[in-house]
Amino acid sequence: MQFIQAVARYNVEKFDKKTLENDQYAFSHLLPFIGDLPLSQINMNRLWPFIHHRRLSVKNATINRELEVVRCILNLAHKEWQCLESVPFLRMLKEPPPRVRFLTQSEADRLLLALPHHLQPVIQYALATGCRRAEILNLEWSRVDLKRQVAWLDHGTTKNGAARGIPLNRDALIALELSRSRNARWVFTYLNEPMVGIGSAFKKALKRADINNFRFHDLRHTWASWHVMAGTPLYDLMTLGGWKTMDCVQRYAHLAPEHLASAACRIERIDYSHCS
Repeated sequence: MQFIQAVARYNVEKFDKKTLENDQYAFSHLLPFIGDLPLSQINMNRLWPFIHHRRLSVKNATINRELEVVRCILNLAHKEWQCLESVPFLRMLKEPPPRVRFLTQSEADRLLLALPHHLQPVIQYALATGCRRAEILNLEWSRVDLKRQVAWLDHGTTKNGAARGIPLNRDALIALELSRSRNARWVFTYLNEPMVGIGSAFKKALKRADINNFRFHDLRHTWASWHVMAGTPLYDLMTLGGWKTMDCVQRYAHLAPEHLASAACRIERIDYSHCS
């Protein structure tokens, strides 16, 4: 089986994959280099021309996501399609440490004041819950229980596809209250219609608030960072944020070294009377 044939089968079998469009974008760059190759001939040596070409325009992280799609197809060919005897080792490229940009409390206050009225509850809810942009903009009132102070993200509405509950703290409840009378179905709206994006209003507010190098997703980093600095255990943060493994929350561990204090104290030398 050639790689291009494997791609065609992959597209059929994964038609309902949430990130299939991203995979297809990767295929568009891969096919000119390895499309005609039999799967048994794909290895790092054959992939280096592709890697060198992509390095001219994108970072290693992007190339790694594209290499992971190749690895996925090779694994399918070996384990499920049974047309490949073994899977070659594909080495991922070195990536810089994950970016963690978060707001201070004063920066968050400045941002909220600089926002237009319709965006204030959106940003406040993001800071209070750590939800991603799509999870926020697609939220419906039917998945909010103000009495129990919880919201639900159903299967298929989150990044990893898994459902999760969102405990609503006071800041989140205030954000919801600001939006309560705008639309009977959708929580966050603009001119009483569901919001499909943030647009340029967020960037303009950042500029007015004198906040640089900040993206909407960094609100999630802010939420997580504030939690860790307030003493929330990493495992609890993982559950709250809907991450499946601890790898994603380890990036915040350095913000609260205090949780290792008890371990550090285990080797304390108590008696220093002999020291001059």
